[in-house]
Amino acid sequence: MNILEYENYHETISHGDIIFPYNTYLCSIPYDFSKVPLHWHEEMEVIYIKKGQGIVTVDFKSYNVKSPSVVLILPGQLHSIEQLEDYSMEYENIIFNPSMLIPKQADCCSTDFILPLLNRQITVPTVFNKLYPYYNDVVSSLDCCDNISMTRPQGYQLYIKSQLFNLFFVLNNRCKLDAKPKSNHTALALDKMKIILKYIENNYMNKISIYDVANLIDYSESHFMKYFKNTMGTTFIEYLKDYRLTMASRLLASSDSSILDIANEVGFDNLSYFNRSFKKKYHTTPLRYRKENNS
Repeated sequence: MNILEYENYHETISHGDIIFPYNTYLCSIPYDFSKVPLHWHEEMEVIYIKKGQGIVTVDFKSYNVKSPSVVLILPGQLHSIEQLEDYSMEYENIIFNPSMLIPKQADCCSTDFILPLLNRQITVPTVFNKLYPYYNDVVSSLDCCDNISMTRPQGYQLYIKSQLFNLFFVLNNRCKLDAKPKSNHTALALDKMKIILKYIENNYMNKISIYDVANLIDYSESHFMKYFKNTMGTTFIEYLKDYRLTMASRLLASSDSSILDIANEVGFDNLSYFNRSFKKKYHTTPLRYRKENNS
């Protein structure tokens, strides 16, 4: 996971490393950053909305969410976070690698309950709000992890693990849905888009041609352009430009690099075009944006 927003969160709580891959961040849209672009990663993510409301998109479906609520994002799911109209949203972002719960030697906990959920063999809700009958059961484990993270007594990692196991128990025991699995066509569209978006995430700072990206998924250029527009609702060129501008806005607020250097760093080789595009998207100049958002 290397998307710029995730590398530069305004972190107020953090506990995690290679041998204990569990991290918690407190974030705000739009005060910390304007949005988190569509992306995916192999970690499991929980967006715990504490105040306000916003938009979370998961596998191309958009949800208007408001506090208090929880959004569950499974490994590999495409997702984004953005502002809803003029509202702000404060949320806790919990990211952990589910491998920390799966032993090297298979056992029934992983084969019967954890892996089927991660592999979409069973389905649970994406959004849990106060109206959901088991909402308190879902958030109880999250709150327990938060509380012990404040003091981190010896062995707190054991306690967090136990609460994550409890979360999977609640999801399996009380939250399963009788939903039909996605069609092969939908699954294929998601898989191809994941390849494209990961490529953009890793290469947006370089020159990217339609031929390069179409070749990734074995499409002709015309087929790719039609597929991208139908799937994302915008052209590839416009999406790439918007992504680069989002990255630029984050750098303007978090670094001292010159505007020319930031424009080059995110893939614009023409400063005038960058300035015009930035002003059109954010309704202000890069310099004024920096002054208003400098952290």
